[in-house]
Amino acid sequence: MSTPSVEALNAALATVIDPELRRPITELGMLDSVEASTDGTVRVAVLLTIAGCPLRETITADATAALTRVPGVTGVEVELKVMTKAQRDALKEQLRGAGAQRGIPFNEPGSLTKVFAVASGKGGVGKSSVTVNLACVLAAQGLRVGIVDADVHGFSVPALLGITQAPTQVDDMILPPVAYGIKVISVGMFVSGNQAVAWRGPMLHRALEQFLTDVYFGDLDALFLDLPPGTGDIAISVAQLLPNAEILVVTTPQAAAADVAERAGTIATQTGQKLAGVVENMSFLEMPDGGRMELFGSGGGRVLAERLSAAVGTDVPLLGQIPLDIRLREGGDAGRPVVLAAPETAAAQALHGIAVKLNARPRGLAGMPLGIQPK
Repeated sequence: MSTPSVEALNAALATVIDPELRRPITELGMLDSVEASTDGTVRVAVLLTIAGCPLRETITADATAALTRVPGVTGVEVELKVMTKAQRDALKEQLRGAGAQRGIPFNEPGSLTKVFAVASGKGGVGKSSVTVNLACVLAAQGLRVGIVDADVHGFSVPALLGITQAPTQVDDMILPPVAYGIKVISVGMFVSGNQAVAWRGPMLHRALEQFLTDVYFGDLDALFLDLPPGTGDIAISVAQLLPNAEILVVTTPQAAAADVAERAGTIATQTGQKLAGVVENMSFLEMPDGGRMELFGSGGGRVLAERLSAAVGTDVPLLGQIPLDIRLREGGDAGRPVVLAAPETAAAQALHGIAVKLNARPRGLAGMPLGIQPK
């Protein structure tokens, strides 16, 4: 059998995707060398961004699997090296763009990322579960999706997605962990155990700003921010840092919850943001006989949508009603969202329908350059 060609080996390595940057290692300058012996043994050297790369074993396994599929390869030896500072600088420049200034990429005039700030009037309405499941639906459809867990004091997104890995720090760039195709960042990834985060307003603003500037999300189709309940510091910071973000309000059917949620939505009248719509969670419990038990009343979501429509002067739709389902809770506890673990359930189907409606919303051209020059 002939010795595998370098071209065939490079083509195989081009299929190896970096788990954090989600691009081929051959495009990222991570392939240091590759050669094949006459006996079919392939030796490849891969450059890691940092010595303690948490996904080094994944890269080794993926490179080995890709090369093993090349005809004539009888064995694979993977050597992991570490990039020099010059190589890391070149990688950062490649990712951010030559001459790019530090800033929030989602505010760039040409950005097509849809940004949704998921808000609620109070805690306990399932806002984080809704955020995670909506993101999973869009990622499963092939979209590039990110989540910023902006609920600094009550972070829960990493657990809901089963993330235990810490972000990778490449100098001043942070590479977020990826779960189910979603890039995620959370304060919970930087604290040990179940440690409380006792921060006040300025530190909360700084943390959110750093997430949006230093974390490399790449070119996203959709970015979700899981906000803390209410209209406090983070909600105000989001309006300042991401003025184009659309607010998605989550409530339960009961009138009291809708009253409180109205405040979270009408903040848009003060910040100038748009309202993407209302999601009613825990709408009803399906009974074995086919009936419905409305544990928390009914109509709160529709009333809230009507009130918000009147307050902002534009149509704010009720995007969907999510029934109570024990599998939604079980999926959150297990780090396997219900839209992936049990897509046939009524809750998963409701979440899927809401995600489809959000994705169908046009990004809009307001404030974007059209490339038209007067003559």
